[in-house]
Amino acid sequence: MATQLLSEKYATDLYGVLNCFDRIIISGNLHPLCYPKGMTGYLYAHNIRIFDYTEFAQPLRDALRANAQAIAAENGLEIEFITKHKAFRKEKRIQAILKERGTHPGLVHIFSAMETCSSYRPWHNKATGKTYVKRTSGRCLHYYFYFIDEELCLCYLRVPTWCPFRLQFYCNGHNWLARQLERHDIAFVLQDNAFLEIADFDRANELTAELDMAQLHARLDQLAQLYCPIVNSLGLQYSWSLMQVEYATDLVFKRQTTLEAIYPHLLETLIQAVKPADVATFLGRKLHGNYQGEMGNRFNVRWLGRRIKHQMGPVTIKMYDKFNIVLRIETTVNDVSFFQHYRQVHHRDGTTTTQWASMKKTIYSLPALQEVLLAANRRYLKFISDIETPAVGLQKLHQLTETQIENDRRYKGFNLLAEEDASFFRTLMRGEFFISGFTNRSLRQHLPDKNSGQVTRLLRRLRAHGLIKKVGRRYKYYLTEFGRQVILMTLKLRELVIIPELAYGQATQA
Repeated sequence: MATQLLSEKYATDLYGVLNCFDRIIISGNLHPLCYPKGMTGYLYAHNIRIFDYTEFAQPLRDALRANAQAIAAENGLEIEFITKHKAFRKEKRIQAILKERGTHPGLVHIFSAMETCSSYRPWHNKATGKTYVKRTSGRCLHYYFYFIDEELCLCYLRVPTWCPFRLQFYCNGHNWLARQLERHDIAFVLQDNAFLEIADFDRANELTAELDMAQLHARLDQLAQLYCPIVNSLGLQYSWSLMQVEYATDLVFKRQTTLEAIYPHLLETLIQAVKPADVATFLGRKLHGNYQGEMGNRFNVRWLGRRIKHQMGPVTIKMYDKFNIVLRIETTVNDVSFFQHYRQVHHRDGTTTTQWASMKKTIYSLPALQEVLLAANRRYLKFISDIETPAVGLQKLHQLTETQIENDRRYKGFNLLAEEDASFFRTLMRGEFFISGFTNRSLRQHLPDKNSGQVTRLLRRLRAHGLIKKVGRRYKYYLTEFGRQVILMTLKLRELVIIPELAYGQATQA
């Protein structure tokens, strides 16, 4: 029996479910100046001495400063210099300005601040006799141009004033969707970056998949020419890559009391129940024993709501109750090459093949990334839907615990409290088994006390009770939806209810 998702269980209590990009941060790199060999080659090609690098960069810095001053004067603004890091939240200041200014398109405000930037320094290698530039870091003046775009709504472009002039662009998918809903005459209520109500959720979900990459690319090029005009004098062009992307699945409840009734229970269970292998499963990955990246769970309370976050390397998946009325599941990726998808790969010998490969960081990967992040959110939603289920139905309980007869053979039921069965269930819930299935041989690697015949009988017993299914004509098995639900409930019952209660009772007697 398939898992009934939270969105289905509480369908009458929901306005709807929305899948949408949230924060999108894009990096603009000026080729070939963005890497040392490219910068070195550019200087040589333009007959500029390597040790004249500073003299080459200074006029460009002055041109950017003059351009920022001219843009501020043209729009009747004063550039606000931030003297202390984290003195205030720029977003908060912008919202205060918008309340007076309004939300019509155009430049909103300009911040400036001295911040760390990447740079180069000239270097002469005495051993090889070659002169080139090496990567280093320093500090330079940065400008933050906040503006209302006709398509993307509130955005900003961060412009450093020192070579190699790496840009940073920010927009929010919820703001972009709000503009699309306005154009299609679909009523909505938007608070901060969350929709509290949409007249047509189905159409809204269709619109979120219609972000035009070519149009976005053209707009980014226009912004670079406007706010970083040295790109024209250098005769170069920016390439745009994904730096950070968030994708959210929102369950929008009609009343706060409904979400408040189930959310604490979800948190309590997730804090203790989610293991590293589960996090890998959510993200469609297999957790190897030699994995060296960062993994873990974190719970905290913020003004936006209570949040639990699970991390695997550069990707996090989190859940929080936004404004106590929106249950948000959000996957954030800081390196899109963490994910793989089926795409065309160009090889060094000039040939091309279509195969599974790491996702490219270009902005044109956004549609493929949307599919991957949505799948991760759905896996997490299915996981918490199993947890929220208060009890296993009587019919399922009988199917699990009572003897089943198949082909005139009797297969005894499973004991939810027996350590032998619970230990075996834990093995079946391993991340790699959850994604890729398991065989007799792979199970024996984790059950050293059992031989091939014993594992075969276990598999037949699991199939007789409907916990696993066989794949085609292969000797590979997967957990059924019923199997996943039973195992999760069994482990939850033992580890979160019975064992803690018995331990508490023993402590009280002592």
